Amino acid sequence: MSDKKTIQGIGLFTAISYVVANMVGTGVFTSLGFQLAGGVTDISAIILLWLMGAIIAYTGAQVYGELGSVMPRSGGEYNFLSKLYHPSLGFTSGFFSMFVGFAAPIALAAMALGTYFSNVYEGISPKITGAIVIVIITFIHSYSIKSGGNFQVVFTLIKILLIIAFIVSGFFFSSEKQNIAVIPTSITWEQILSSGFAVSLIYVYYSYSGWNAAAYFVSELKNPVKTLPRSLITGTLLVAVLYVLLNYVFLLVSPIGDLSGQLDVGAVAATSIFGAKGGVIMSGLISLLLISTISSMVFAGPRVIQVIGEDFPALKFMSIKSKKGVPFFAIIVQSIISLILLLTSTFEALLTYLGFVMNIFAFLTVAGIFIHRRKFPTMTRPYKALGYPVVPIIFMLFVIWNFYYLFRERTAETIMGLATLALGFIIYFILTKFSTKTNES
Repeated sequence: MSDKKTIQGIGLFTAISYVVANMVGTGVFTSLGFQLAGGVTDISAIILLWLMGAIIAYTGAQVYGELGSVMPRSGGEYNFLSKLYHPSLGFTSGFFSMFVGFAAPIALAAMALGTYFSNVYEGISPKITGAIVIVIITFIHSYSIKSGGNFQVVFTLIKILLIIAFIVSGFFFSSEKQNIAVIPTSITWEQILSSGFAVSLIYVYYSYSGWNAAAYFVSELKNPVKTLPRSLITGTLLVAVLYVLLNYVFLLVSPIGDLSGQLDVGAVAATSIFGAKGGVIMSGLISLLLISTISSMVFAGPRVIQVIGEDFPALKFMSIKSKKGVPFFAIIVQSIISLILLLTSTFEALLTYLGFVMNIFAFLTVAGIFIHRRKFPTMTRPYKALGYPVVPIIFMLFVIWNFYYLFRERTAETIMGLATLALGFIIYFILTKFSTKTNES
């Protein structure tokens, strides 16, 4: 076990790389197929979906930037909700992060990675490939913060360069472009008001999830009150531009019929641009790109588990750090859960369930800015959310609208999500009762 001194060594550039890597990954290379299959087939409506996702992520990043600057502790929603509402709500969000919030996205990214890689080497099980990658990355991040950070920066730079290359290739080297237009028509507005559009937004929101990544390891940032908001906002804006252009290229180079319902839409588009052999090569590169996504979440998630372990005696072993400041046990636990989900779950159901619960905690956190400003009106705020109070209200309205349609169209997944919340509260009260008895004895 190490001493309790906090290691603050993550600078702005590395923090931005973690944010970008958390965001860019599974969603943008998989969700377009689900959107098209769900009935959103108008080009303008699809582009608007991704712009709406950008607005949600940007408004959320503004609020998290402010809250993180006045409550600079690792843990993300666990830290914020515990202080803004009640420790039980914070624990429930942390419980979700511990068992699903990061473990499930790691599993989803590993599934997608394995699927893309199977286009390169047929016959290899996508899930086995994904499992091997999770184990290797877990080992790297278990060694030291520095090695994990360097690994992250390198693979995030590779990721961005590959996406830019893909976008440029789509615009300039595709031999057969689709006749598409982004000017809205009456069909556009019909699809925007449809339940399929609202449900598709959950896939887009998942694609943007990660805009809050740096909030999970605030305690390890250099100058956190400045680095946190800058990393969140810069990373979010960069990803928003890449996402809109990338999805436009997918639609530009491939017929909608070829993309609809496909998990590996990137491979379909790559084949349209580069031909069969080029598509295989690009599939391999996309699978390489997803390594960065898995790496960023393997790093961020255990910081939530670690903070929970610091606060709850029964889970104290989760807070144990190695001599190099790594929450070793937390990383191992999260990766084991990721492997279980990878080998037992289906992609679409897991994605819907995950997006619903993530939205609940994000909604409550963003709403918390009103509580914090009312409770502490004179507090010095190193960073203030631009556009307050309009910015948090925009975020909250989008999420409420999405909740309504998601509950109506994906009832089973949403009920499962609510059950997860209930279980978190139950475990909280069991742990607090256990802690009280321990202290009395």
